[in-house]
Amino acid sequence: MSEKIHPLNPAGLRVVLVLQGGGALGAYQAGVYHALHEHDLVPDWIVGTSIGAINAAILAGNPKQSRLLKLKAFWQRIAHDDPVDMARIPDQQRRANIWLQSWDTIVRGVPGFFKPRLLSLFGMGMAVAPEQASFYDTSELGETIEELVDFDYLNAPGGMRLTVNALRVKCGTLKCFDSKEGALGADHIRASGALPPGFPAVRIDGELFWDGGLYSNTPLETVLDDPSHVDTLCFMVDLWSAEGDEPTTLDEVQTRAKDVTFASRSKRHIEDYVATHNMRHRLRQLYAALPDSAKSAQSARELAELGSGTTLHIVRLPYAGRDWHMAAKDINFSRGSIEWRWDQGYQDAMRAIKAAGWLSFVTEDTPLVVHELPPHQVAAPAPA
Repeated sequence: MSEKIHPLNPAGLRVVLVLQGGGALGAYQAGVYHALHEHDLVPDWIVGTSIGAINAAILAGNPKQSRLLKLKAFWQRIAHDDPVDMARIPDQQRRANIWLQSWDTIVRGVPGFFKPRLLSLFGMGMAVAPEQASFYDTSELGETIEELVDFDYLNAPGGMRLTVNALRVKCGTLKCFDSKEGALGADHIRASGALPPGFPAVRIDGELFWDGGLYSNTPLETVLDDPSHVDTLCFMVDLWSAEGDEPTTLDEVQTRAKDVTFASRSKRHIEDYVATHNMRHRLRQLYAALPDSAKSAQSARELAELGSGTTLHIVRLPYAGRDWHMAAKDINFSRGSIEWRWDQGYQDAMRAIKAAGWLSFVTEDTPLVVHELPPHQVAAPAPA
């Protein structure tokens, strides 16, 4: 009996999910996966950085039937309970609650994630061990990851591929830890989210690593550089906005600076990818026009290694929460905010799935298509 054709993926495209860093904003990523899960658009490969690496590890490290449960368990564990129902108070009171919750994160940390290093010499400007050179201790995160991620399942052959990115501290180059190339563990995930000076570097095989977002916060280039050369449907979640209004207040300036620092550089990477793809296509055309006497088995193999004419569909899902221009939005672990972000990610992904732009016809020589979210038909609820 032939395998049933998936109506949202009739061509059997490889499905990839790309998750960038963004702290508490990562609840939006969880909502995006929730919608994909419900429509059986389960990724074959997840690439993550920082909080995206944590979400990705939970998904890749559990069988399908328990992924959402484990993902919800993580976000419920690290959420700060609100003293009031965020859905029943006016906007100004919600903002005041978020301000207090963010300060609570700074002072007490997040249980199951990180806690402050009390009386640490690091904060006094003195030298400490490299693994302790931070304001917070993330050992609790390691314990949480070990509890929620089945690394035996994750590293077993035939499962969901996981790639997490981290930065080499001593030379500033990017390292991709890939389950396809070697076994991953909790330290690889912690390293991907080790953002200094808040979080400490993580040592792996004798080498220190920091948050991969310091190099590139959106790991799309990991997908673009993949040598597999297969038609791909890639869902890319953007938590930071590269575009925004001119700031006029201190809060707006700080927020805009953080958005620009961590926003996706995907447009440049996409342009480079298309240019390279077109050049390879032209090379194959020129080679085909040569007389047989000028062709060789060696040159044919070299052309094959450059890849064939494949198409990459990128579905971009941007987080649109305004967060009152708070630069500390990524440490806002208010339960109401997390629940709103999860729901917003779910609703946005549902819009993308309903549009299903990747089902539209494209010619065989089309290297890449970016699908933006269709306009809202109804107004979205106010963010928490």
